[in-house]
Amino acid sequence: MKRLVLFSAMLLSSCSVKRYAINQLGNALAGTNSTFAADDDPELIRAAVPFSLKLVESLLAESPRHQALLLTAARGFTQYAYAFVQEDADELEDTDKVAATAMRARAAKLYLRGRNYGMRGLEVKHPGFAARLKANPKDAVKELKKSEAPIMYWTAISWGAALSASHDFTMLPEIPRFEALIDRVLELDEGFDEGTVHTFLITYEMARLNGKGDRAARAKEHFDRAVALGGGHQAGPLVAYAEYVLVAQKNKIEFQNMLRQALRMDLNASPENRELNLAVQRRARWLLSRTDKLFPPPR
Repeated sequence: MKRLVLFSAMLLSSCSVKRYAINQLGNALAGTNSTFAADDDPELIRAAVPFSLKLVESLLAESPRHQALLLTAARGFTQYAYAFVQEDADELEDTDKVAATAMRARAAKLYLRGRNYGMRGLEVKHPGFAARLKANPKDAVKELKKSEAPIMYWTAISWGAALSASHDFTMLPEIPRFEALIDRVLELDEGFDEGTVHTFLITYEMARLNGKGDRAARAKEHFDRAVALGGGHQAGPLVAYAEYVLVAQKNKIEFQNMLRQALRMDLNASPENRELNLAVQRRARWLLSRTDKLFPPPR
């Protein structure tokens, strides 16, 4: 009997040590985002991120409620899909629509993968949250706190991006859910990640259903706040406003000026935004190359 008790204790101890090691490795891996964010070689990041994401998933299989890893997965799959899959698809659109469609479908799957990890992260502290969010989105998000802004943000962004990339109209009833999440981030912490929520809303306000007032005016308000909160270190607001507002307004001159301003941005002025700014500058160059398509001459 004593041997059985001792053996059981050894097993429990072994499991505890393994779980502790996994959690410590998870914490370390979750902190690598700053290393990727400051890198100046997008192709190196393109090659490295898939391995990192699969490692995160392997650790989550062992520690499924690890909140830092769930956030890392939500953020990582979303960023990878945007920078290296959807952007490739968009740039292929004019020359190979079949390949572009296939890549966009892959991007949508990756976005949904990120969304699912984000929802798991929210469920850790709020069991049953997904069901409440589906039943009454605006009421459900009231239980979420400012400290949860990062997981809310990446869950909402990946969700909206999946709908945009997939054009899956069966997802339309889900719009109020990610809208409630992103609006809650705005309410609780508009300065999160240097105002990145405002950058997203520049784009989203131009398509938001049942939005109040003039959509371009709402987008301009978000643009101004994104620039102010970002300290002028992020190219994202400039490119988002050029693509989604100035094209709609047929303002070709300002469109070109704003994209060129984004391309002139000093990447070394804000190392923590370097990788993101490189991805956004890539889009700025592509948009400039399509100026004649976006602003066709009057017939």
